[in-house]
Amino acid sequence: MGRTGARRPLGLLTAALVAVGTVLPASAEQVGEVGVDWVGNDIIIEAIADPDVQGVTCHIAYFERGLFDRLSKGNWFEDPSNASIACRQTGPIALGDISRSASGENVFRTSRSIVLKSLRVKRIYDEANRTLIYVAHAAELTDGSAKVSISTVPLYQPGTD
Repeated sequence: MGRTGARRPLGLLTAALVAVGTVLPASAEQVGEVGVDWVGNDIIIEAIADPDVQGVTCHIAYFERGLFDRLSKGNWFEDPSNASIACRQTGPIALGDISRSASGENVFRTSRSIVLKSLRVKRIYDEANRTLIYVAHAAELTDGSAKVSISTVPLYQPGTD
């Protein structure tokens, strides 16, 4: 499909928020695409650099419905909520001004439908275990979703303790 390596749009809702001056935490760059079937359904893989933690990059994979699937099954303006995430140290880690609360903070958000559903990546800092926890989950206006994926990045550095 020729989209590998190109920046992907963040979705209609995200574009609307940016247009009114809301700054989103991070942006994603598409780094891969896997064709699932002959009707254009794909798995998209994006890289997301944590904007407040230098040296950490997350890769998120999610399903994107093709035009034929949208036309044949209805629900034209919505993609599935499920996603998978893996985060790793990709350079020297430098913690910026991050939330240390148990609820953490959003690192990334993109729309999965025109209005009602978004895919989010939240970072939680487990200070006692010196570990960053990244959680990918769906947020739906009308109903929550149990679809969740988690990845951790330990901050332990050999020779520093």
